[in-house]
Amino acid sequence: MNKTFLTLTAALTLTAAAFAASPDSYQVTGPIVEITDTKIVVMKGGKEKFEIARTADSKVTGELKVGTKVTVEYSMTAKTIEAKEDKVKGAKDAVKDAGKKAVDAAKDAAKPVPAPK
Repeated sequence: MNKTFLTLTAALTLTAAAFAASPDSYQVTGPIVEITDTKIVVMKGGKEKFEIARTADSKVTGELKVGTKVTVEYSMTAKTIEAKEDKVKGAKDAVKDAGKKAVDAAKDAAKPVPAPK
């Protein structure tokens, strides 16, 4: 019975961890360096500034002011997506074709030439 309990506990723990690490939700912790009604800027690790939009729906616990250490949970949503042709792929294909032609030419040059009659 203990093995079953331990197995079940481990499975539930792993499942909870998988849900907690959802790619839809991120977080950043650090002091506030700027705050307005529409954004909050947090300094992460003293090097990176994270500027995150705020709305009236943003849940706030505590008093927000410059210098206060906060943890902000946020999500990323694409506004626009534009697909562009891969120019590198086109260049790679051209190089591949040129290489293939060179190999074919070398094979043709290596073929024995029939003796004249």
